[in-house]
Amino acid sequence: MIVVPSSEIAGKKIVETLGLVKGNTIRARHVGNDILAVLKNLIGGEIEEYTKLLSEAREQALDRMIAMAQGMGADAIVDTKFSTSYIMGNAAEILVYGTAVRLKRIVEDK
Repeated sequence: MIVVPSSEIAGKKIVETLGLVKGNTIRARHVGNDILAVLKNLIGGEIEEYTKLLSEAREQALDRMIAMAQGMGADAIVDTKFSTSYIMGNAAEILVYGTAVRLKRIVEDK
């Protein structure tokens, strides 16, 4: 499955637009990670625990969007965007959405 943030794919022509596809997940922070984050906040630096948490959440949301597009018979997803929103003090939603399409290879004249 091709997933791109642009509205076009080089060498391919969009022949059918199938519609909106999306995937999301809501993740909560872990108390143990919060303690480490407080310590990192004092000395500075990246909070790797939160980076990993959000990275895993993005991958899960992306997998869900791709599964939805595959169920529609799509070859690709264009105009892909990510959004994050806070649900409550210690939980965030990761949403990814785009347009499922069918493609045709462009044959170049030589």
